[in-house]
Amino acid sequence: MEISKPRKHYTVVPSSYLFFRDGEKVLLSRRKNTGYHDGEYSLPAGHIEEWEYAIAAAIREAKEETGVDIMPGDISIAHVMYRMCADHVRADYFFAVKKWSGEIFNPEPEKCSALDWFPITRLPGDVIPYIRAALERYAAGRLYSEFDETKTH
Repeated sequence: MEISKPRKHYTVVPSSYLFFRDGEKVLLSRRKNTGYHDGEYSLPAGHIEEWEYAIAAAIREAKEETGVDIMPGDISIAHVMYRMCADHVRADYFFAVKKWSGEIFNPEPEKCSALDWFPITRLPGDVIPYIRAALERYAAGRLYSEFDETKTH
């Protein structure tokens, strides 16, 4: 009789992202001084903190990165991506923002050099690859996708 090895559990790093929409346009943020894809476009986003729900993290990040307030009923899940990185695994939750209070501005100029609107079907060339994939899959109506960063370099 063969003895099975115990399963090795691992840590998955969760993050929440925001799809702010203005008609056919989506809001992108250009990273700066972060050490990760600086100079490239991403979405307003951030890690989900310990004991925090994904939607609460999205609402918190919206305030921190765009200066606007979102009510829980004005945000909904739009896409989920399970992502393999070189040294860890990610669970990325993308939320569509239906409405918000206040004017979008850049409250973190030390970490973001620009907040710009782009047509979701004509994204700029310098979008982080997994962000581009998430936006394209979301635009195609896919709720879930997987992305292997180890194969994109």
